[in-house]
Amino acid sequence: MTTYLPSKDLLLEACAGRVALPHPLLEAAYELASLFEARQSADPAEVIEIDCARAKLVHEVDCWIARELPRPYAAAALHTETVGMVVDRLAQFSVAARTALGAPARECSLHYTWKRLAELSLAYADLSHDLNLRTRRIPDYIAPLLEDLQHQQF
Repeated sequence: MTTYLPSKDLLLEACAGRVALPHPLLEAAYELASLFEARQSADPAEVIEIDCARAKLVHEVDCWIARELPRPYAAAALHTETVGMVVDRLAQFSVAARTALGAPARECSLHYTWKRLAELSLAYADLSHDLNLRTRRIPDYIAPLLEDLQHQQF
């Protein structure tokens, strides 16, 4: 069975609260968007917990990508962010765009917010296409989480 990355449309639906298919990336996008929604009304102590939960989800996405996607070709171009980082920003921009619809905002601000989301979703589509073709590689930022290091014997 070939591992695939979900389309940008499925990812955006997950960020909006609808996970159409059981897929680790869609589930992570849903959870990240939920965390960004909670972050909007959180107090400073809760923001720290939310950001830690986000970092853990990004790490889990990147570990899944490293395990499941085929290795890129040796000459593959390097992307600037991991897939987990991109999904985190997509969740952030998705929540910001939906929030802007319900808030009094100037038209240019609303347009900019939605344009930013659209452009990032297109960039994700390009990245996932290139990763599936093995013509792009992502940075290897997968380091053990602090809690994992504390349990290791040296």
